[in-house]
Amino acid sequence: MRIRRVLSTALLMAGLAATPAMADSSPSASPSDDSSAPTQAGTSFRTATELDQGQEATASGSTGDYLYWSFAADAGQRPTVKATVKLPDTHAGQTWQLDVYDGLRRRQACQYGAATRTAAQDATSLDLACTLRTVRAWSETWANDPLPGTYYVRLTVVDLQSSDLGQPVSTEVRVDSKDIGGSAAVDGSLAEPLTPGIAAKSASDEDSSSSTSAALSSIEPDGGWSSGWWSDRWVWTAVGGVLAALAGIGGYALTRGSGRPRRVPPPGM
Repeated sequence: MRIRRVLSTALLMAGLAATPAMADSSPSASPSDDSSAPTQAGTSFRTATELDQGQEATASGSTGDYLYWSFAADAGQRPTVKATVKLPDTHAGQTWQLDVYDGLRRRQACQYGAATRTAAQDATSLDLACTLRTVRAWSETWANDPLPGTYYVRLTVVDLQSSDLGQPVSTEVRVDSKDIGGSAAVDGSLAEPLTPGIAAKSASDEDSSSSTSAALSSIEPDGGWSSGWWSDRWVWTAVGGVLAALAGIGGYALTRGSGRPRRVPPPGM
């Protein structure tokens, strides 16, 4: 009975701890109101159109243009950028490419997804996708790991015939993220997210008499930027300690026996 109670308690604690971890595995970005979705794209990093996660942005342009959008990604998220290019009725084969850059304008490699694709002559549309690595709360200065802050999406054609240059195209871009949870947690966090103008805004907050303008980027994740120290890894660490204690109690109960041994009388008595 004692062993059964120990095992029941251990299973109950494991079940309670699994609840927040399962919740963290759900997508973090909820669909936004499409009426506020952007309908145009920027032409450079500085003029990139701000896009919330869960929104579907649309834009019209010409073949050969550079189209830019920006979005915010926080620690623990794994963003996925999807783009659809609607091609002209008549065109030759052409290759389109989707690039994603972080707040330091470093090009981030796609963990998986087709970021470069070639459209055949009879194709009416082309789908591109890029899933980034999980955003880390902190990283070494020499590393190229994704960090919290603003991310830039650039969509353009990289190979086409001169006869197709300048033809009208329409695009659709959407960004979603999956919350990875404590498995991607690290010790440490950035002092500030990598967003344009964050240094100027911090200086303006310290000196209220300064005439410094607001930050260039106003987008941030729902609920604000995370502090970087809390994750479900703390929950699993606590549960591991509880299970270790219960295992010690159970092992002691199994090995200590029923009590002191009976006294055996010496031979001849």
